[in-house]
Amino acid sequence: MESLLQAENISKRYGDKLLFENISLSIGDGQKIALVAKNGTGKTSLLNILAGVDSSDSGKLSRRRDVRIGYLPQEIDMNPDRTVLDAVFVLENEITQTIRQYNDCLYSESHEVLPSLLDKMDALNAWDYESRIRQILGKLDIHDLDKKIGTLSGGQKKRVALAGLLICEPQLLILDEPTNQLDLNVIEWLEDFLSTANITIFMVTHDRYFLDRICDTIIELDGGKTYSYSGNYTYYVEKRAERIENLQANIERAQNLMRTEQEWIRRMPKARSHKAKYRIDEFENLKAKASQRIDNRKLELDVANQRLGKKIIDIYNVSKSFGDQRIINEFSYKVSRGEKIGIVGRNGVGKTTFLNLITGNLAPDSGHIEIGQTVKFAYYTQDGISFNDDDKPIDIVRKISDDVKLRDGKSFSASGLLNYFMFTGDMQHTLVRKLSGGEKRRLYLCTVLIQQPNVLIMDEPTNDLDITTLQVLEEYLTMIDATVIIVSHDRFFMDKIVDHIFVFEGDGRIADFPGNYTQFRDSREYVRYMESVMPKEIKPVATEPRKPVQPPAPKKKLSYNEQREYEMLEKELEDLNAKRVTMEEEMNSGNLSPFEIVAKSSEYSQLIESIDAKEMRWLELAEKLE
Repeated sequence: MESLLQAENISKRYGDKLLFENISLSIGDGQKIALVAKNGTGKTSLLNILAGVDSSDSGKLSRRRDVRIGYLPQEIDMNPDRTVLDAVFVLENEITQTIRQYNDCLYSESHEVLPSLLDKMDALNAWDYESRIRQILGKLDIHDLDKKIGTLSGGQKKRVALAGLLICEPQLLILDEPTNQLDLNVIEWLEDFLSTANITIFMVTHDRYFLDRICDTIIELDGGKTYSYSGNYTYYVEKRAERIENLQANIERAQNLMRTEQEWIRRMPKARSHKAKYRIDEFENLKAKASQRIDNRKLELDVANQRLGKKIIDIYNVSKSFGDQRIINEFSYKVSRGEKIGIVGRNGVGKTTFLNLITGNLAPDSGHIEIGQTVKFAYYTQDGISFNDDDKPIDIVRKISDDVKLRDGKSFSASGLLNYFMFTGDMQHTLVRKLSGGEKRRLYLCTVLIQQPNVLIMDEPTNDLDITTLQVLEEYLTMIDATVIIVSHDRFFMDKIVDHIFVFEGDGRIADFPGNYTQFRDSREYVRYMESVMPKEIKPVATEPRKPVQPPAPKKKLSYNEQREYEMLEKELEDLNAKRVTMEEEMNSGNLSPFEIVAKSSEYSQLIESIDAKEMRWLELAEKLE
């Protein structure tokens, strides 16, 4: 397998913090690799180095000379004054340059280079570029192509950046948390696209279903070393468990041998001037091996929550709108004790608004919400809280509470809670400014959980958390008696936690589904939901609003390029109509699942649009020919 990119013995340090040292890896052509590691171990720093955004302190990075690399960083930074259309031209290549030159020529005084540009457009197959832009943007739910980047939400910017990368078709795609801030339907489309695309991928993501269905190689960064697993996430989990088990056995053997060596050293006659050097050296090696610690904890706390009464949250005919946008329309529901509700829906349909209504941060336009007297809320928001850079994690958590009460009457210290969420003793006393973004989110999570709420509200809690932290959080949430209401796009997380789904369909409609996300995904209700959120027809790509120079009056005879186009259109229309007949037979066969019918209907609609457009152009050329 040919290597597109290779890193040899690279190291990175920020100040006095060593992220990784002497890391080596190779990305082969066609591989789909995921990097798995805890927060704070340098995942984003490694991706920045591989993408050429940053440099390593030592080591060597080599790329194949002609490889085209596309990079999606975790934080999207685009010019706010550019339009969506401009922003999708994220990689400058021969196709985009030719299209720009062609458009400039059409609006210029001189048309001398137009014939050569037409030939170049044919050779590069650039005529389909605009269509590809619109198709990918439509799948990513971006429709207003004239909109300024500065007016977009974080999720919309993420989708625009993704569209730009996919349109330009890089050979190597480097992705840092690509599913963050994306809707579930967009995630599933992207998952299908990347799993079938002929493209090399190196990514960091906490989305375990995404990992499982796309990747063929998992590289784990643990303790400053890398471990490679040739398989998907399921294979990695199995083989990592075997590695940890073997390592644990080796550590136990080393501990037993060390005890034997200790006895030997103690028994050495005091009169001897020296001990056998090889035995002492071996003792030091055993001591180092025996003192290894496997940080593979699971949370096993029998946490006590304040008892909930019969009334938890009663919602009566609540409606909420912002201007002409209806968010919630006459919704009623009574939340039960211990219920764990997941909320799904497209961005902008009102999921966070709903949480703010429940917690009293917003008032409904009509209807009312009654909260039980015994309810103790804790609200994990997307924005989190701002920490003082000079504070320490242990002091921040202790300001809220010194301990966690257990059901048996005992308590668990604030330091113990931090430790279970992977804040070791040293990390608990380090300054906040030295923490990574993911570590700060983990600290924020601890400040919420130590409040020991009996109703826990969480808005996108999985963003920026590593897989190990998610596993600990899942263990915690399945163990506590609290009622939990979660907005999340993480399907694996939702499947493990929730027993009920609220589906925000848009225009104020909220569907109520008993079950987890996968059960919803396999239901008839999901087909209906997908039909309601299918991307609407998007506007044609707009050019700059310049007044074009009128081209010369068309000749009665077709030009050479027009004649070629006319002949190609006849062949294309023949093929497209044959494809249309085949698709109609498939959809009427009764052999497709409901979801396949929805997907096939979308493809059929695009096919009809393409046939209509090509027929219109064929008629224009046919009239000229006549």
